[in-house]
Amino acid sequence: MLTAIGAGALFFTTLVISTLLLILPSRYERNQPTSRNPPSDSNQRIRNPTSSVQIVVLGDIGRSPRMQYHALSIANHNCDVSLIGYTSSAVHPDLVKNPRVAIVPLASPPNFLRTSNRYLFPVLAALKLLHQTWCLWLAVAYRSKPAQWMLVQNPPAAPTLVIAHLVCKLRNSCLIIDWHNFGYSILALKLGKGHPMVKINKSHEASFGRLSAANFCVSKAMARQLRDDLKIKAPILVLHDRPPALFQPFQNDDKKYAFLSSLPETSEFVRDMRNGACRLLVSSTSWTPDEDFSILIDALCRYSAISSTVNYDLPRLGVIITGKGPQRDMYLSRVANLMAEDKLNKVVIKSAWLSLQDYAQLLASASLGVCLHTSTSGVDLPMKVVDMFGAGLPVVGWSRYESWPELVTEGINGLGFGSPDELLAHLLDLFGDDGKKLAVLRQGALQESKRRWDDEWDAVAGKLFDLDSLPNDK
Repeated sequence: MLTAIGAGALFFTTLVISTLLLILPSRYERNQPTSRNPPSDSNQRIRNPTSSVQIVVLGDIGRSPRMQYHALSIANHNCDVSLIGYTSSAVHPDLVKNPRVAIVPLASPPNFLRTSNRYLFPVLAALKLLHQTWCLWLAVAYRSKPAQWMLVQNPPAAPTLVIAHLVCKLRNSCLIIDWHNFGYSILALKLGKGHPMVKINKSHEASFGRLSAANFCVSKAMARQLRDDLKIKAPILVLHDRPPALFQPFQNDDKKYAFLSSLPETSEFVRDMRNGACRLLVSSTSWTPDEDFSILIDALCRYSAISSTVNYDLPRLGVIITGKGPQRDMYLSRVANLMAEDKLNKVVIKSAWLSLQDYAQLLASASLGVCLHTSTSGVDLPMKVVDMFGAGLPVVGWSRYESWPELVTEGINGLGFGSPDELLAHLLDLFGDDGKKLAVLRQGALQESKRRWDDEWDAVAGKLFDLDSLPNDK
């Protein structure tokens, strides 16, 4: 009897172990540094790369330009890339047609898990987390090939960092985190800084962040916070966002006006722009609470009122707002009401959702860019300003956060503001002297446009991956 029980137990144990071995994800086989053996300092490279990187975006790939640029840079150095994320919007066309890039789509969470209700949020957030965890695990561990490196976008930290760390352990990959912001600071915008979930998320983000082999981040200020506050010990490399080759200034006005004439949202402005009676403003927004669009609306209403008086000779403004997001309809309804009340008689505001190519040309055609990014952490940087500079477009932007000076040089390529009053003052100043001050900022923006993503990436990320010595097949 005991022999039979022992034999049965042995059979069951063997069956369980065999099943586990069969279902474990395949490993990356190579004698290499991993997340258990990270490089000892920021100057040390991860040596002897082969040809594979997993890039993980728990977000919409098409709206994650930095991660798309990572993928393009890696693929252009003859490495294979698995790009994992949601595909709600169009992916960069160069990625789609690149044979070295495999897009691995994630299943989106069901719509019923979305809510703005503060009391339902914790329950639905937990259900959404379970859905994301399962889908991400399948995609990273089974639906994509094992890779030497896994490059993960943060935020969101949960469940991304847990899954990434576990899969790197199982598949013998090296974990690199690209810090765009902090997930807990974004959550604090919804729940408040003192909320227990915010504190739990910060602890989670810091704990799993310390398990990385190396880290990229978008600003020097963020690097300091990663070291001093989150206590990250692994190398932290500042990889500033720079514009890709798609964002370029127009070389002559004929091409600019031809493009504006072809675009339904801007065609009505072309004649007045040619004779100086109209200027074109562009702002890109995610229509979320961390970008207070009312600041721009208030400033434009007052600009319209002032420009209607006899004491000011100010141009009419055409304002194009690009982007999608939860507060879009709310703000557009407010704009419609203001227009009906004749409070925007010198301003025309339109919304647009453009292809990447058209967006790049719109920036190159505009007179001034407006950025309303307020930074939940104080140390991230808005990529939209980088794109504007790439197109040679000067910028006015919300500047009340620590990392702003890393991006914009005041009075040289842009101006900062901290209230509707300050934004209004800049608009009056830049458009009220025949555009002389605006021309100075444009020259600074054109100079800034010479700084490009490929140069920045090769010097920082390419060096870490030891790809800087390999040919770039752009």
